Amino acid sequence: MNRNLILSFFLIGTLCFSQTDPASEKYTIDVNQFYGSIILHNPDISHLISAHPGGLILGVNRKTYGYEEWEAEFNYPDVGYSFIYQDMNNSTLGKNYGLYAHYNFYLLNRNLQFRLGQGIAYTSNPYDKVENFRNNAYGSDFLSSTYLMLNYHKENIFKGLGFKVGLSVVHYSNANFRAPNTSTNTLAFNAGLVYDLDGGKTIDYLPAVEKEKIKEPIRYNFAFRTGLNESDVINSGQYPFYIVSAYADKRLGRKSALQLGGDVFFSNFLKELIRYQSIAFPELQVSADDDYKRVGLFVGHELFINQISVISQLGYYVYYPFDFEGRVYNRIGLKRYFGDKLFAAITLKSHGAKAEAVEFGVGIRL
Repeated sequence: MNRNLILSFFLIGTLCFSQTDPASEKYTIDVNQFYGSIILHNPDISHLISAHPGGLILGVNRKTYGYEEWEAEFNYPDVGYSFIYQDMNNSTLGKNYGLYAHYNFYLLNRNLQFRLGQGIAYTSNPYDKVENFRNNAYGSDFLSSTYLMLNYHKENIFKGLGFKVGLSVVHYSNANFRAPNTSTNTLAFNAGLVYDLDGGKTIDYLPAVEKEKIKEPIRYNFAFRTGLNESDVINSGQYPFYIVSAYADKRLGRKSALQLGGDVFFSNFLKELIRYQSIAFPELQVSADDDYKRVGLFVGHELFINQISVISQLGYYVYYPFDFEGRVYNRIGLKRYFGDKLFAAITLKSHGAKAEAVEFGVGIRL
């Protein structure tokens, strides 16, 4: 639970941008009903797909008008907070309640809205080895959750009232913080209303100011990440992990940078998994003395949004003494810069769609 609360506070803090002119603040609220299906991303959850989940998405949005440099560069997005109630319509899965921070990005003359939300969710009926052993999707009460919305969006049609309609994807997972963790993804149709709290008052957007291109030499980054996770063996225990990373990046402009570097993984849950497999599955030919450490090389991309950046990395283990989920891994997450050099990060490390851990990190960019 504490882990997910930290994630929520971090994300909420990243969206608390101030504007230089209080008169430019403008808010909208929206409410959407959705109805859809759980996507069968893993055959292990086939017994949980017995009905169509539905629910509500509530959002509060603050408009931006270019009073900060990043706003015009990203076509004046909204920042906001949202709540999702989802009834899985399955007695094993129960109901989920989520709180999120989100961005709304606009395309096609602001008629197409893309929302990205990240937060935490509480599930009413998680796995229990006695009372709810069939729920292999949610292994804990609190889950990390991500949702996406792609909507036709029309505001202020009549006295501040508008509408939106489109598709949503809602993901729930605890990222192997505790087993089991098969997770669910809901693909849904949504429709709803949006209301301007100022009754349709218009505010002019400040035009983007032409700025000099950013020219930086290659920068060097050093990061330390940690957290807790558990293997897929239920009740095998949660163990801390430690990751040391070093990488170089090169800015391509104001928004993007390419990365090249390496990671050293000290994943203590693998110690227990190696011991367990050496005893319980001798046919796997795993030795209790096998090394649990791994070393990987990766390439990546960083998208800069104000003091926030979104990172995505694809890696390959060059030192891999114990086989766990394959040699290829990926990482995606957020960085928050404090000044020009120091940063904190929350990232999800996985192997394809199979999550290994949520990583909490700090680092320096020189």
